Amino acid sequence: MGMRLQNVLGQQIGALRYEPTQRRVRGMVADEVVVDSDRAVLVWEPRRVTPTYAVPAEDVYAELVAPVSPPSETGEPAGFSIPDVTRLPVLDPRIPFAVHSTDGDPVDIRVREERRVEAFRPSDPDLAGYLILDFAGFDTWREEDDEIVGHPRDPFHRIDVRHSSRHVQLLLDGRVLADTTRPRLLLETMLPVRYYLPRDDVVADLEPSSKHTWCPYKGAATYWSVPEAGAAGTDLVWCYEDPLDESSAVAGHLAFFHERCDVIVDGTPRERPVTPWS
Repeated sequence: MGMRLQNVLGQQIGALRYEPTQRRVRGMVADEVVVDSDRAVLVWEPRRVTPTYAVPAEDVYAELVAPVSPPSETGEPAGFSIPDVTRLPVLDPRIPFAVHSTDGDPVDIRVREERRVEAFRPSDPDLAGYLILDFAGFDTWREEDDEIVGHPRDPFHRIDVRHSSRHVQLLLDGRVLADTTRPRLLLETMLPVRYYLPRDDVVADLEPSSKHTWCPYKGAATYWSVPEAGAAGTDLVWCYEDPLDESSAVAGHLAFFHERCDVIVDGTPRERPVTPWS
């Protein structure tokens, strides 16, 4: 009997997963190199959907001390639903590093008297001697000499962009937001297809938002809201003005969270996906 590959991947989300990387990894606080390792591994704690770095403790060039704050107690499992992937609530990057889903002990890296970075010693014997590091706690990360933003890249994650002539319409409460026959489809591992549209084909009035996000595969995103749509229109639209190389084909195009609006492709309505952005 055949098995859908996405189901295979989804079955592993509840496990502690790791993968060695052959890249030199450095983490910096201000201009000080705190982590420098060519023995790093990428680690996904159970239910985490993005990896973070773990390195041998001896590759951390700062004092390891007991944490100031006690470990987070989550009560009910934290996380968000992605029913197409798993029935477990997943931990996306918005869930703080301090929320751990595997056994181990928290520890702080004291860089200076006033600056600490969170880390975690997993109990799993395959990661004995390693510290899992809070990516966001550092000011700069580099793989070799290239800066890494957002979170470490997943070596099993990919992005494809395809030019299309399909007729794509976006609506909210029956109001047309955009209408195009020249979308660019961005297909990303484990995520719904995103329709990136030329600005001229977006008819909704857009209001610039203060929100900005970083994606390690696409780059820096700016956002707009659709005021006439009320709460559903808040930060509904985003754009990568100067995306990273693999996403360069969507530069300057606008995408909508179609978790919160309706998409019609060649006359056929598409079901709204359920994701952490629903």
